[in-house]
Amino acid sequence: MRQLSRRGLMRGVTAMAATAPLLATAARASQSLGDGFSHVIDLTHAIDPDFPTYWGGSGLDIEPVWSVDKDGFALNIWHLWEHTGTHLDAPLHYYADGLSLEAIPAMDLVTPLVVIDISQRADHNNDAEVLPKDILEWEVRNGPLPVGCCVVMRSGWETRIADPLRYRNVDAEGTMHFPGFGLEAARFLLEQRQVTGIGSDTLSLEYGPSRDFPVHLLWLGAGRWGLENLTKLAGLPEAGATLVVGAPKVAGATGGPSRVFALTN
Repeated sequence: MRQLSRRGLMRGVTAMAATAPLLATAARASQSLGDGFSHVIDLTHAIDPDFPTYWGGSGLDIEPVWSVDKDGFALNIWHLWEHTGTHLDAPLHYYADGLSLEAIPAMDLVTPLVVIDISQRADHNNDAEVLPKDILEWEVRNGPLPVGCCVVMRSGWETRIADPLRYRNVDAEGTMHFPGFGLEAARFLLEQRQVTGIGSDTLSLEYGPSRDFPVHLLWLGAGRWGLENLTKLAGLPEAGATLVVGAPKVAGATGGPSRVFALTN
């Protein structure tokens, strides 16, 4: 029978002691969810070096520095592109005088969530776009867009994530094809509704063939933010959920990988 070393025993005791308060906190939190929401849905892809990126290379390299076995604790260095995985685009991404990531007010990162589902159209057209009529039809069913909301596109593209080639969907001429927000829809949200952010379940806020990024220029130029590479949108109601964006508070960042949640009843 393998003997448990004193060091190993102490590690186990320490781990249990550290975990107990967390479990208790989680239990209390789950009991309190009924007051406002009962489900927390993680809309975030896990990032690894093979996660598909817009530019085609790797967005993350993990360099081990110390390990538990050799050094008593573990630590890695991340070589990370700001715009990889599920991430937030800050206005600074496209405008030199725009807000950087840490300057986005916290209250703007907790918003009503609106889901615009164009998945049926995207099934037949890889270049499908969110159009103003999609937003107006949503309002017929649900009422006016909530003030300060985030409008996200559900195209169903997240189902391709296991195959980076299908997710990027590059044709023989080097052009990518995936759904996104149309410029007129973005302009409608900006000029006729009070919307804080937009988001997509693809590599970009706008559709794949875009060369001059008009949606980014319009939206980020107005001081708004965007989310890209969202997932689990199929499990969300089209209205009534709350979005929580856990954006990293990195000074001067143009964006960054974020843990994004939907709170629902």
